[in-house]
Amino acid sequence: CEYLKTYICEGASIGANATILPGLKIGKNAMIGAGAVVTRDVPPNAIVIGNPAFIKGYANTENRKADQIVQPNSSGVVQSSIKGVRYKTLPVISDLRGSLSFAEINQHLPFIPKRYFLVYDVPSQDVRGEHAHKELSQFLICVKGSCAVMLDDGQAREEYTLTSPGQALLIPPMVWGVQYKYSSDAVLLVLASDVYKESDYIRDYGQFLNLCIKDQ
Repeated sequence: CEYLKTYICEGASIGANATILPGLKIGKNAMIGAGAVVTRDVPPNAIVIGNPAFIKGYANTENRKADQIVQPNSSGVVQSSIKGVRYKTLPVISDLRGSLSFAEINQHLPFIPKRYFLVYDVPSQDVRGEHAHKELSQFLICVKGSCAVMLDDGQAREEYTLTSPGQALLIPPMVWGVQYKYSSDAVLLVLASDVYKESDYIRDYGQFLNLCIKDQ
């Protein structure tokens, strides 16, 4: 009888009385909370708690919520410590008839979209993304509800919480992105600079780090 192997990667820590099902992989520098029951693979740098375990956050990540972000410049842009990432405030027009938000190419949106997709009906403890792109850029707007976006360039990590159609996040190529902490009513709109190409995806975090080192 051959038993399934459990892999604990470098730098991972496991709290007291945590239970990890066989055959799973605990990613590099991940943190398992005390008493957690881990039923799925844990991504690198993730902090998981609970039964069943869910991702609470990511280690060494700077959280940047809308009400904590420094004042945007005259173009409505907040610079990020991660190269190429931009948090943007979009125009919002409100009156008795309701509210309207918009974005124009070149003024707010730095590329002509060739594809869009919507992410919705995501269970609050589930995670989307967990990849980077070699050449693709993305423009994220949470048009309803809220969600958190964790970004990683191989050296620094930042987390943004999108809570309004008047907020947008530009993610350039070679930035690892994760979307999680979805509210039950969240609808995330993603505009992409190119059509879907599987060859453009980097889905392994170790490979991503190696490519980041080569680009330096």
